[in-house]
Amino acid sequence: MANRSIEVFKALANQRILILDGAMGTMIQQHKLDEDDYRGERFADWHCDVKGNNDLLVLSQPSIIYDIHCEYLEAGADILETNTFNATSIAMADYDMQSLAKEINIEATKLARKAADEYTAKTPDKPRFVAGVLGPTNRTASISPDVNDPGKRNVNFDQLVEAYKEATHGLIEGGADFILLETIFDTLNAKAAAFAVDSVFDELGFKLPIMISGTITDASGRTLSGQTAEAFYYSLRHTNPISFGLNCALGPDLLRQYVEEIASRAECLVSAHPNAGLPNEFGEYDMEADEMAEHIKEWAQSGLVNIVGGCCGSTPEHIAAMAKAVEGIPPRKPIQNDVKMRLSGLEPFVH
Repeated sequence: MANRSIEVFKALANQRILILDGAMGTMIQQHKLDEDDYRGERFADWHCDVKGNNDLLVLSQPSIIYDIHCEYLEAGADILETNTFNATSIAMADYDMQSLAKEINIEATKLARKAADEYTAKTPDKPRFVAGVLGPTNRTASISPDVNDPGKRNVNFDQLVEAYKEATHGLIEGGADFILLETIFDTLNAKAAAFAVDSVFDELGFKLPIMISGTITDASGRTLSGQTAEAFYYSLRHTNPISFGLNCALGPDLLRQYVEEIASRAECLVSAHPNAGLPNEFGEYDMEADEMAEHIKEWAQSGLVNIVGGCCGSTPEHIAAMAKAVEGIPPRKPIQNDVKMRLSGLEPFVH
């Protein structure tokens, strides 16, 4: 991201609430793809099933992913997320496709970049940006996968760093404006990601802005690894993110108090992209676009957010409704905190 683009983004964020896109998986599901669709021509003879590997579609069905990006841009999105949520060698190992991780990151970012640039060209007064997504992986460095062996781990910090470095190189090569650490449920995983990203920046001799978005897993108000929202923020504020926020797990009604917790402390922009409610007994999300937009409008009027979008269950309809709901409402002003020592374990400690 050129310095000029960073300054353009910051200027826009100072003027209005920015719109992030919505769920990729929800939109992919609407295409009702089968195993052959996921494989495409290139992977027709792959030795194991690949259905459900949504990130692979940037290679096997790129037009579908590109069209989804365009639908979100039509709905009013300022920021597109790359279709790379599981595109690390660790997560891709489920399909024995770990060797494809970097290529998927490159091609996914190129698709989002192409869509964003085309829409920016149509309306230069509304520039669009690409957030290169680093997902949490399907493993946790803090928690044992075996209830009978609390000390057991199926991944370590160094393994996470290597996987995240490879993915980050791909996101940058593909043309991302930001690096987005998203859906963080384990802060140790996020620290590995942040370390990896910084290491890549050192290798390349330049930096991109970092966005961070964690996940409060249930009504306990904590991440899966046990931190409160405030403690989670203190754990990662040293990375100087351009934005910090929450996504996934909860709908906007249940997520609000935790967004407020971060908004009252964060010295950077605050982002939020909640689910469209909680899943029903069929695993589907029932919160309609107008209801979700009403919640987001109240958040905006309360001065809680700078960037809003949708996670699981959200569609271009949800994003369009949100964009309309927050139009004309001033963005949140970052906090100017007093100089104090701010530490965190599972709880925050400020002295």
